[in-house]
Amino acid sequence: MTVDRRNLVTLLDWEAGEIRKVLDLAARTKTEVRQGRFQHMLGGRTLALVFEKASMRTRVSFEVAMTQLGGRSIYLSKSDVDLGKREPVKDGARVLSRYVDAIAARVFEHSTIEQLAVYATVPVINALSNCAHPCQALADMMTIEEKLIAIGDVRVAYIGDANNVAWSLGVICGKLGIDYVLACPKAYRFDADALATLGEIAEAGGASFSLADSPAEAAEGAHVLYTDTWVSMGQEKEAEQRRRNFDGYQINAELVARADQSAIIMHCLPAHRGSEITDEVIESSQSAIFDQSENRLHAQRALLQLLLAE
Repeated sequence: MTVDRRNLVTLLDWEAGEIRKVLDLAARTKTEVRQGRFQHMLGGRTLALVFEKASMRTRVSFEVAMTQLGGRSIYLSKSDVDLGKREPVKDGARVLSRYVDAIAARVFEHSTIEQLAVYATVPVINALSNCAHPCQALADMMTIEEKLIAIGDVRVAYIGDANNVAWSLGVICGKLGIDYVLACPKAYRFDADALATLGEIAEAGGASFSLADSPAEAAEGAHVLYTDTWVSMGQEKEAEQRRRNFDGYQINAELVARADQSAIIMHCLPAHRGSEITDEVIESSQSAIFDQSENRLHAQRALLQLLLAE
């Protein structure tokens, strides 16, 4: 089983059926791996991890995924590669393609991923850019389906900064027919074109996308309460201003009480406990945060298997 796409630059490019293949394989192989059954179909294959931005979860989950599939990975930091500075991205893409079987890149600018995908002759995976985080969204949806499969109609509420995580979550919800509501200070919302795109995706998928005027409105009756840091890597100079502007957007016990009684709490980590989310909520029985983190491994293993399958 393979997918029709060669690359994962953004989930905007993927059909619902292709996303479904990744999620179904991830769910099945998660069980197999937990039982100690490994399928080493990527023996002899190598994944290049090109990381302009450091990450524990993304690096470890990709490296372990390749190991479990019988392959290996090579980690390249910004100082090792420095695409666009030391040499043009298109040159680096073509050179890496002569050495490795796939590239997973975690970069500052989305244009870097786009150039890699154009010039590389091996699959390119967006492991994070300033515009999108599709690998996180796959793990997020896997978690939602695991925890809420019996619910039927699910409503996801994202509360906080309209960032790359919020974007990819909105895209995958729309593609798979799940209602999505965003509560964000007006100054930090997506622009009009992006909001229109999320609405169009949701409508095509038989779901809804909406903006909430307050976190309380978004949380009312929601089955998923999701947040992320208010200050992403590269925004450190804005930290104090952002904390002031996001005051009132914290996921806490009061907000959780407004959600559906079966609601789960999600955060892509790392979390700043006491800022966007309280320690109490992270440690509560409703928290799916660490299951969500584990599912990065399973979703990415399935993605690698499908993209690199013969």
